[in-house]
Amino acid sequence: MRILTWNINGVRTLNQYHPWFSLKTLEAMLENEEIKSDIFCFQEMKIARTAIDRSIALPGHYDAFFSLPLGKSKGGYSGVAVYTDSRTVKPLKAEEGLSGLLQPKPPLSHQERVSDNYPSAHLLDFIPDDKDHVPSDLMELDNEGRALVLDFGLFVLINTYCPAEASEGRLPFKINFHNMLRERVRILIEEEGREVIVLGDINICSHPIDHCDGQLQSKRSVWWDHPSRVWLRDWLQPKGKLIDVTRKFWPERTGMYTCWNTLIDARTANYGTRIDYFLCTEGLLPWIKHSDILPSVLGSDHCPVSLDLHEEITLTDGTVRRLQDEMRFDATRELPRISARYWDEFSDKQPLLSSFFGRKGVQSPDERGCGDVLLPPKREISEVPETPIDTPPPPDASSKTPSNILMGDTAPLPPKLVDEVSSRRPKSPEKMSSQSKGKSKTSDKKSKNGQMKLSSFFGSKPSGEPSPSNESVSTDASSWRTVSQSTQQSANAVDDVEDDEYWANIIAQSGSSESSKAAWSTLLSRPTAPKCSGHGLPAKEFTVNKPGPNKGKHFYLCSLPVGTGYDAGHSKRLREEVNPEFRCNFFMWASDVKKRAAPAQSSPETKRPRL
Repeated sequence: MRILTWNINGVRTLNQYHPWFSLKTLEAMLENEEIKSDIFCFQEMKIARTAIDRSIALPGHYDAFFSLPLGKSKGGYSGVAVYTDSRTVKPLKAEEGLSGLLQPKPPLSHQERVSDNYPSAHLLDFIPDDKDHVPSDLMELDNEGRALVLDFGLFVLINTYCPAEASEGRLPFKINFHNMLRERVRILIEEEGREVIVLGDINICSHPIDHCDGQLQSKRSVWWDHPSRVWLRDWLQPKGKLIDVTRKFWPERTGMYTCWNTLIDARTANYGTRIDYFLCTEGLLPWIKHSDILPSVLGSDHCPVSLDLHEEITLTDGTVRRLQDEMRFDATRELPRISARYWDEFSDKQPLLSSFFGRKGVQSPDERGCGDVLLPPKREISEVPETPIDTPPPPDASSKTPSNILMGDTAPLPPKLVDEVSSRRPKSPEKMSSQSKGKSKTSDKKSKNGQMKLSSFFGSKPSGEPSPSNESVSTDASSWRTVSQSTQQSANAVDDVEDDEYWANIIAQSGSSESSKAAWSTLLSRPTAPKCSGHGLPAKEFTVNKPGPNKGKHFYLCSLPVGTGYDAGHSKRLREEVNPEFRCNFFMWASDVKKRAAPAQSSPETKRPRL
């Protein structure tokens, strides 16, 4: 049996990476051989409950459990999920959070709860934030969708996404959440005698070997000054009761990282940190077969970490114990009530929004409360006449006078004007089609009147013949529209000819001058990449993808990869620890590169001639 933990950095963005973009559903992703497991534990789902559709909540044979942030302001932030393969494993109990305060409706009964006891806020040693506020209620720490607790019989599994230390103001929340997590695990181990697996994104590097810059003296000398690292060190053996399983199998392995900074393309050079863990109690070690990272699996700024369990073990007395028996697997057992299969929106208890807008069936007289009122017999759709009964037949075509009907007007026109306008009307379908195309072209021309033509930037156009006035044609509205359209078509045709002649002259002038060709080439070509200041090598172009005012902008960095001791800047790296083999601290916006190239373009040798 395999358990897999992975910070996926958004369940809806997985399909942007290979091989996930070729797979249509989450079920197909879970079945992929690269990550196929019996228990999937995901962090950073980044999705609100209202955005979870059936393909995410009920992916085939997999049962889903979610803990999502509370409140509208937290929608799409954080969130953890556990998917279990119903063919091989099924949890006995499950609940959200660590405090026992996150409850469904109705609340879980005593038999449905994982534990008998839960952490108490007044017994924990919390630290105040920058406003001297200390959590008085564990719900303050437990409402961001950061933990799921599932009971599998042999062990209790805790999938957690611990807070990151994004700023100094966030550090108290991080430490207080750690203390709540440690207390919950202590209760399970010491008071209830359970075996425990804690897995997920702990957001802490355990030892210097787990950090890309851990070997630098400036980092090692202050490593244990960080309170989060001290907390994790004291939680693990030999001081604590949990074992870092993956490190146990790879005690001296360097570069075993699970997270990389995508902003500096750190994954390419494996310049990362190890912050994703499997931690377990010592009683589970006989069952553990292997654990490793899966750095080749893309889709996030983290990579998955796997834990393999033996299907059976033999005790010292010769007794054979099977894993599924110890986990009390029963395919017919009901799922814990917080499973997504019991959500109202997926259990046919909640009406779909489309049901409020669909066509409703015709109700019977009794349903409408009409009593004995006689109603006309039902008529099949095919029996409904095309013309309503009360609609009078259209007047005879011979009763219409063509000379009195023009362009929808019903008022009679003067005979002289009728003859003039009628002579302009098309006499054949071919002419009618030609006139229709002319009107379409005219409307297209009119739609662009507010936009300047490209020719206006290169000089004044030759003046054309003045267009005839429309005022002398007719004062009647209908005839004015007809003549005006014809006149406008003629004017537009003249404009088209003038445009063609004008641009032909420009092209001829441009083609006759070698300097003009060079000017156009310089104007339209991309600027040459600048050279980095540290190595003198052509820089590499990047694009800002982070939402904000700079999204979509291009910039240049040193083309060498990052690595231990790369120049991260004077404020982040001591000069004596800079390793010139890796990226230097060069940065330049692409717009600045173009500005620097502008003087060269305007020099006498490359100055663009006026056309």
